[in-house]
Amino acid sequence: MVRLSRARFEALVEEALRGIPGELRGALDNVEVAVEERPTREQLASVGLGPDDELFGLYLGTPLPERSPLAPYTLPDVISIFQRPLEEACATEDEIREEIRRTVVHEIAHYFGIDEDRLAELGYE
Repeated sequence: MVRLSRARFEALVEEALRGIPGELRGALDNVEVAVEERPTREQLASVGLGPDDELFGLYLGTPLPERSPLAPYTLPDVISIFQRPLEEACATEDEIREEIRRTVVHEIAHYFGIDEDRLAELGYE
């Protein structure tokens, strides 16, 4: 297990976001990326997980392919990255850096409408 300060963890999340290709970053519209300590029971339940299950990140919003031009969106979509589960799963800072990168890519993929099956095919399960 590795423990990071909140500032260092947020810096690694920012680093992962900067690593997203510019054309994809530019296509993100009205999306907030938030670091949270742990997922809530409600967040776990929303993806079919129990209180003892592991969750590194969560996308909450309407994926782009499901949006209608007739229904404007005012609230931002939210990508939550959960610090403690990631720390508990990783032994080194390099390991957590890579897992944060994978988690950020995974959750952004949901924003673009890529489902869990396709993410697994791509190696982002």
